[in-house]
Amino acid sequence: MPISCRRRETALCHSVMNTEHEDNIWRERRSVLGSAARGFRNRCPNCGKGKLLPVYLRPHDICSFCREPNGRIMAHDAPPYITILIVGHIIAPLMLFWENNSTPPFWAHYAAWMTAALVLTLLLLPRVKGAWIGLMWALRLNGNEVQ
Repeated sequence: MPISCRRRETALCHSVMNTEHEDNIWRERRSVLGSAARGFRNRCPNCGKGKLLPVYLRPHDICSFCREPNGRIMAHDAPPYITILIVGHIIAPLMLFWENNSTPPFWAHYAAWMTAALVLTLLLLPRVKGAWIGLMWALRLNGNEVQ
C-alpha cells in the first residue's frame, strides 16, 4: 500500500477516535459573556479566580487555581484594534464638543487629547485583551485556526 494511503487511513482512524472525545468536550457549555467579563476583570476565563495577565499584556501559561492552559490562546492584533476603536469613539465626540463650546488654542487640544488618548489606551488595552482571550476561550479558539 502506498504511503499516502496509509496516511489517509491513519488520519481517518484518528479522526474517528477523536470524534468521541470532541463530542464530550463540546457538550460542556461555556458562557461567552461570562468568560469575556472575567477576562475583562483580569481573571481566568474558566474559574474567575486566577490572574489572567500577571504582567501588562503577557498571559499566564497555566491558571494557578484551575490549571487551565490560558497561555496557548493567542489574541494577535484584535485587542489593539478594538482598543483604538473604543478610544476613538470616546475622544472624538469630546473633542468636537469642546471645540464647539469654546475655541481653545491648538496647544490645549494637543495637550488634552493626546494625554487622554494615551491614558485611555494604556488603561483599556489589557482589559480588552483579557476580554478577547475570554471570548476565544469560550469559543474554544486558540488563535492559530486556518480558514
